[in-house]
Amino acid sequence: MAVAEVTDATFESDVLRSERPVIVDFWAPWCGPCRRISPILEEMSEEREDVRFVKINVDDNPATAMNYSISSIPTIARFEEGKVTQQAIGALPRNQLSSQLGL
Repeated sequence: MAVAEVTDATFESDVLRSERPVIVDFWAPWCGPCRRISPILEEMSEEREDVRFVKINVDDNPATAMNYSISSIPTIARFEEGKVTQQAIGALPRNQLSSQLGL
């Protein structure tokens, strides 16, 4: 399952109201580390049916990024029942990313 794109307008329905955990990649197209981590998240999304993976472009969707005080990208956050439960910042190796996100 591919990493879906969400927006400020769809964030509540796609992430906050999700019945299963959602991994959100806060990213921007100009961000080199964001591009490095993207294939890792794609891989993980194909392996995990129990968790949804999405990404949100912070340049195009500043309201959501500000709402969650995203000051560094990439920031990858795990949301459960509408709340951030775990978070990883930076282009981390897959094993560290999995560990920090509880995957």
